[in-house]
Amino acid sequence: HHCLDVELDLQRSVQAVLRDLNAQAPALQSNQGPGMWRWSLHKKVERDPGKSPALVRILLRELEKAESEDLRHVIIPLLLTLMYVLTKATGITEELYQRAYTFCMRLLTLPTPYCTIALDCAIKLKTETAVPGTLYQRMVIAEQNLMNELYPYQERVFLFVDPELVSASVCSALLLEIEAAQEQQTPEACMRHVVSHALQAALGEACQAGALHRKLQTSSRCTLEHYFHAVVTAVEQLASEASPSRAEHLERLEEIYCSLLGPAAAARGRCDGDPIQDRPPGIPLPSPCITFHLWAGEEQLWKELVLFLRPRSQLRLSADLEALDLQGLRPDRELARVSVLSTDSGIERDLPSGADEPLAPGSPEMERAGLQRKGGIKKRAWPPHFLMPGSWDGPPGLHRRTGRPSGDGELLPGVSRLHTARVLVLGDDRMLGRLAQAYYRLRKRETQKFCLTPRLSLQLYYIPVLAPQEPAVSRQLELGELAAFLGRADRWYESTVNTLCPAIHKLAEMPLSLDTSRTVDPFILDVITYYIRMGTQPIYFQIYTVKIFFSDLSQDPTEDIFLTELKVKIQDSKFPKDGFSPRRRGVAEGPGAELSMCYQKALFSHRPREATVSLRTTGLVLKAIPTSDTEGEISGPSQHPPTAAPTIDHTCLNVSVTEVIKSSNLAGRSFSTVTNTFRTASIQIQSQDQRLLTLLLDKDNQRTFRDVVRLEVAPCLEPCSGAQKSKAPWIGTHRQKEMETTKAKPKPLLMPINTFSGVIQ
Repeated sequence: HHCLDVELDLQRSVQAVLRDLNAQAPALQSNQGPGMWRWSLHKKVERDPGKSPALVRILLRELEKAESEDLRHVIIPLLLTLMYVLTKATGITEELYQRAYTFCMRLLTLPTPYCTIALDCAIKLKTETAVPGTLYQRMVIAEQNLMNELYPYQERVFLFVDPELVSASVCSALLLEIEAAQEQQTPEACMRHVVSHALQAALGEACQAGALHRKLQTSSRCTLEHYFHAVVTAVEQLASEASPSRAEHLERLEEIYCSLLGPAAAARGRCDGDPIQDRPPGIPLPSPCITFHLWAGEEQLWKELVLFLRPRSQLRLSADLEALDLQGLRPDRELARVSVLSTDSGIERDLPSGADEPLAPGSPEMERAGLQRKGGIKKRAWPPHFLMPGSWDGPPGLHRRTGRPSGDGELLPGVSRLHTARVLVLGDDRMLGRLAQAYYRLRKRETQKFCLTPRLSLQLYYIPVLAPQEPAVSRQLELGELAAFLGRADRWYESTVNTLCPAIHKLAEMPLSLDTSRTVDPFILDVITYYIRMGTQPIYFQIYTVKIFFSDLSQDPTEDIFLTELKVKIQDSKFPKDGFSPRRRGVAEGPGAELSMCYQKALFSHRPREATVSLRTTGLVLKAIPTSDTEGEISGPSQHPPTAAPTIDHTCLNVSVTEVIKSSNLAGRSFSTVTNTFRTASIQIQSQDQRLLTLLLDKDNQRTFRDVVRLEVAPCLEPCSGAQKSKAPWIGTHRQKEMETTKAKPKPLLMPINTFSGVIQ
């Protein structure tokens, strides 16, 4: 009866999530949504880990039903919820893992993003089926920076809040919640969790969880480290094999278990398992390492990432990159040649036996062999720290199939991307504009200094926090345009992330408690953690550049960028000139100003067509974010990774011009206004009748330009794409000229923001 009640309770919670997903009320204003139901579902399993297999069965049943009825909008939310449960759980049967894996393989026939997410899940499930506990172990090691040679990945979450845009009470409430959670997460506690989880996942019922928990609690740091490394070695060595065996994994972990508890206690556990009253609470999944930062300017992002990358030994950063002079080397250009002194004669028969076999990267033979030779043809051998392209993104044995931290890619040969920086910003559209500036600065600095991106996987996340004190709802929605777009593109983002705003304000209103001993369920921190772990699919947003010319000719033109919006207002003041030209006198009457606009039309055919128009207007707005799904069809943000970025003419701005219409009747002359809209890829605007313009970028009063007479807007290009000549000395002058003539088309600069599914077509 108890089992039936448990299953019914979980079924009700899953149905509540699905019901809310189907309803899809606008979540920015609502207080309760699928996000809260999902959280309570995970909490039920956390408090009683024995419920995990039942929940996995229910989720699989619902997934199979959604697939058969073609209810695609619930597939990704259910699949990600299932993966989150499987990562934390122990005691899941091989049959359930196999069922989940088979389901993911069936999804590979669907279009993106379903097949992309399904492939990622299938890779993880295949490893987890053979080596249970791998997902949990890898997540904890990377997030908590528990150094291990076999899994050397490190992650950090950088939470940025701008105190000018988010109230002090929200900042302090979030900081306290993060600190309270991380006080209990010492490296020793995390090592205990890893050992305990690995043994329970492998041994199942035969593991005496209570005795194991007590033994680990009383172990010294030295003993704990010994068993931690033993468990990690056992799991990683098997997980990196092509076809790992579950039986071999069980055998290895049984040895560690016997060594830890003693043979007698281990044998007793095999006979009768754990007495019910002796079972400790479930093993928690510690929240990731989060550092809290108050936004201090556009240089801050670069500085924080450099500090994160700097090795503990404080050696000069990225000496290997500087030695190879890779700043001028684009990732898709010819691979760098490494010259090493050759000691062989160049004659094949002089080669030692076995020289034909390819050398394993990092092996002693690899270090000795300067250049391999066979049949007189030179083969390039990379030095040990420069791995072959098959394993660009990690040390030997950590290939794609073993499931690296999500969101990684291959950029430069031999540069291991062991660090993942997850940058999370809280705020409104103004904050995203400031983030775009910082992102642009970071990419620009990479053309002048060492490359940061090949070494570090940079993932950007966004949680909208809109000021509650604004009386007008329209103002709140106006500052949350990008959040609304993300919510339309990805339903799970809408219901999980966009619902957080009211909860954050509620937390800020609560009286501060300095008693950190009390255990609270940190809802906001848990949702942030879920989003950071499971939000792996980026949506790419075009950044636009604006060149601004001022009325004061002694003032140089300036350049800036914007992400969401550029607003042009007409100033009351005019050019500081003597008198007016007589033909302009009639035109200057009435509201607004005479502007001439030259723009590139955004056509479905993507053919270039220019249009020029002069009109009287009281102001105009250039919006980069589509305001409805239909507007996004021509253009708008895309799902393509930067390697397959859409070409420039695919992006477009929606321009709204408030035109002044003059009409004459018996009562005299009157003026009315009408709003015209058009789409463009790029636009130039010039004031014609000595009226000055004020520009407002990304709705941010701090980014205002006054006394403007002309502006030019175009999609921003990658700072290093197409424009740079290679400084590589090994490319001959003839080859260099050839490369200059066949220069790659510059790529647009796109800023990725991670969501759960990306854009669903």
